[in-house]
Amino acid sequence: GTGALTLKMAPTASMSAPAECPRSASRSGSSVVTDLLLLLASALVFGLLGGGHCLGMCGGLMGALSLAIPAEQRSRRLQLLLAYNFGRISSYALAGLLLGLAGWAVGNSPLAMGLRIAAGLLLIAMGLYLAGWWSGLTRIEAVGRHLWRHLQPFTRHFMPVSSIRRAFCLGAIWGWLPCGLVYSSLLWAASQGSALESGLLMFTFGLGTMPVLLASGLAAERLSRLLRQRGVRITGGLLVILFGIWTLPGPHQHWLMGH
Repeated sequence: GTGALTLKMAPTASMSAPAECPRSASRSGSSVVTDLLLLLASALVFGLLGGGHCLGMCGGLMGALSLAIPAEQRSRRLQLLLAYNFGRISSYALAGLLLGLAGWAVGNSPLAMGLRIAAGLLLIAMGLYLAGWWSGLTRIEAVGRHLWRHLQPFTRHFMPVSSIRRAFCLGAIWGWLPCGLVYSSLLWAASQGSALESGLLMFTFGLGTMPVLLASGLAAERLSRLLRQRGVRITGGLLVILFGIWTLPGPHQHWLMGH
């Protein structure tokens, strides 16, 4: 079989292998839910434990945002920081949706198997990054620097951050800041072959990054230190690596899925 990612297409006979239709159709409901939950959990873990990288790149921005809140609005600081972060996460979801359209086009072609292999390998690379064993993913940040040069000037239109709307818009622009962690997550999400699923995965990834960045904006160092501890990062990295291995097509999937 081609694995879990093709099971959700089983009800349409023209989109799945004839020999697998009866079995795939009988398990499609539960398997699709299980696959989606595993993907969402992986996205959440990657975002949460990748927060150390986010703190290095964006922690200063959170601090600057806090300073940019007018004195008369300081009582609403938590609301403004939440709006800022949800703006950022919305941009992640939008990027996931757009790139997911390209992934959908590939997923409905003979390149689907190659896309699945790429997704598994990228997950393994993510796990290596989270565990601190390989940082090659950060090299793809150069891809977005040209776009960021055009977007960055718009940030001054929303300063000072005096309202929820301004905070949200500023965060939405911040979401396009060049970041290897975000780009690698985008490629992985798009490789799922569904635009909606890709957008949902990126939204969940963004939720995972929120605790550390929100804590940095509120000067909550204890949570930041916990999530940056080596043992926590290695544990999360190993979980993502195992999920990447599970994603790769091969005989191990038949064993894991009870075939």
